[in-house]
Amino acid sequence: MKRSTVKTALGTLISFSFLVLLSACSSTTKKEKQAQRAAVYPSDVLPSMDQWKILLGDGTYKDSLLNYAKKDYFYVENEDQTNWVVYKTPNAGVSSKNSHNTRTELGQIKEWTPEEGGKLNGTLKVQHVSTSGDARVAASYSVVVGQIHSHQGHENEPLKIFYKKFPGHEKGSVFWNYEINTQGSNSGRWDYSTAVWGYDMSVLGASPDSYPEEFEDGIALGEEFSYEVNVFEGIMYLTFTSDGHPTQRFTKNLLKSEFAKKEDMPQQIKTLYAAIGRDGVERENAYAGELQFFKQGAYNQTNGKSPEDNIVWSTGSAVYGGDIEQQYANGSFTEVWFSAGSLGPGTKPELE
Repeated sequence: MKRSTVKTALGTLISFSFLVLLSACSSTTKKEKQAQRAAVYPSDVLPSMDQWKILLGDGTYKDSLLNYAKKDYFYVENEDQTNWVVYKTPNAGVSSKNSHNTRTELGQIKEWTPEEGGKLNGTLKVQHVSTSGDARVAASYSVVVGQIHSHQGHENEPLKIFYKKFPGHEKGSVFWNYEINTQGSNSGRWDYSTAVWGYDMSVLGASPDSYPEEFEDGIALGEEFSYEVNVFEGIMYLTFTSDGHPTQRFTKNLLKSEFAKKEDMPQQIKTLYAAIGRDGVERENAYAGELQFFKQGAYNQTNGKSPEDNIVWSTGSAVYGGDIEQQYANGSFTEVWFSAGSLGPGTKPELE
């Protein structure tokens, strides 16, 4: 064969190989772009996501959530043609500076005073709470799924919405807590708990692994419910709804305290907090004038701290040395799914 013919054939082969390679790369790039276009992010499900920042259970912080997700913490699941935003966090991970509990939780960017008001809505189902803990500790087996948090003064929480389910029970409880804005030192602070469906926070087990009788009208794991938090002219209006359960409504004045004197302390607090000596009183004008912001997601209340240190909040749960993969594999985590959520200004309530 002539040398020129060999060169021509070789050149043709190289050109063909290059075209095949280019085509393959182009095809891969096209598939990657299609996959990106097909991905569904939490910001696609909840249109208010541009009004939030987030802290994840591994310590990741993000203040821009458009087209953001993170495997095993904050992502989207589709069930029965409905998209749900998943918030998942272990019993032990990286927590915020003022807490020993991990969270994968949104924090509202805009702040407001109770006088200015604001509104938060959420539709959700709790898929899992920690299966380890101490039944004598009020915080065990629970997760906070919505909050109002103060950003001034003691930075306490005028609202925390809880879900809690004891191991072995089919149904759990939904309740909300009001933390006093303590007069003077904050070492005497406490939460007053109000039941929505099931028990309030003060119902405990007699020993670390014995549980109270199951409440019949509770909320099961995977059962959907909704809440609305409407703060208007200093009054907090709470509405809780769930199919098959009575709608529950509550009001709480955030400008004038019910707990400004020692004699105002409820018996629930005298009993629950006696062991840790918290017996503070609240300032008379409660949270008046203090900047607040909403929070929403999964704020895990079950931690690995010793109950002997704090029998109300230290749950002694299994944390496997902080290994997150082991915690997820052994039930030491919480997982909450939201299908809807919104933020807006407070509105005058239509009271029945």
